[in-house]
Amino acid sequence: MKKLEYLQALISEEVDKLAFPTYPAALYEPIRYILSLGGKRMRPALLLMACDLFGGDVDAAISPALAIEVFHNFTLMHDDIMDNAPLRRGRVTVHERWNNNVGILSGDVMLVQGYKLMMQVEDRLLRPILDIFNTTAVGVCEGQQLDMEFEERDEVGIDEYINMIRLKTAVVLGGALKIGALIGGADSKDADLLSSFGEHLGIAFQLQDDILDVYGDPEKFGKQVGGDIISNKKTYLLIKALGSADEQQKKDLAGWIALKQFDNIEKVTAITNIYDTLNVRQYAETAMQSYADKAFEALDAINLPEAHKQYLREFADGLLVREN
Repeated sequence: MKKLEYLQALISEEVDKLAFPTYPAALYEPIRYILSLGGKRMRPALLLMACDLFGGDVDAAISPALAIEVFHNFTLMHDDIMDNAPLRRGRVTVHERWNNNVGILSGDVMLVQGYKLMMQVEDRLLRPILDIFNTTAVGVCEGQQLDMEFEERDEVGIDEYINMIRLKTAVVLGGALKIGALIGGADSKDADLLSSFGEHLGIAFQLQDDILDVYGDPEKFGKQVGGDIISNKKTYLLIKALGSADEQQKKDLAGWIALKQFDNIEKVTAITNIYDTLNVRQYAETAMQSYADKAFEALDAINLPEAHKQYLREFADGLLVREN
């Protein structure tokens, strides 16, 4: 079995080789630019890994893996416009370097390029793989829409939040693994189980991200600790706190959320203290573990050699035992 690091490096090499037309320059330069910003290339590497686990030819899975990476970066390009984000991976975002219209149109072309790459699979697999890709793409858009709606709402339920992160984040992991498994020769049952493994793992990963945002080591987390608190982002921790707080705590939380001007450290400290009193970190960690357990249940049911399952277990453990 090929190591994940090798597959990530392979994808990075293949991304660098992607050729786009030079004219019109303002349409294609932003695509080359966002793809050059790097990243972990985790999603396409998982597609290759799934193919490899079932004994498939990794080379036959490179184009669909690239499709997943191009699609992922298309969503980032459009997300940055919606969030009015100035930076992506420490570099200026496409809409800031060019403009919003360029970002929208270049993103549209990236989506089409993703489909062109995804279509480079065997004809017998084309329809089922495009079905998975379509379901995944629609799910990501639904998740982004829900995320934006939650920003405007006073109350969001835990179940709603879990469904939103499943759509926005986890379905891409599940979809990538399912596509890779089918290319590798898995039957539909095992491909579905691997997809379930990926989805539940993705939810657990996002819940851990919520926890790290508040309780992570700023030296290791790689971004501002407390960023979600500062921006009033409705994470698992905030939703749980609002649902279990007494009247005074609700009043204090609402007061901090409503404030337009504040000291960042003061706000993060005050809200973290409320979280600590309500034990929301423990609730979040329990929820995270329950989704990790569901991922491992799906993995146990897959018809793969034990050594291959152990490889996936170690991958999942590595993903969930992290500080950044």
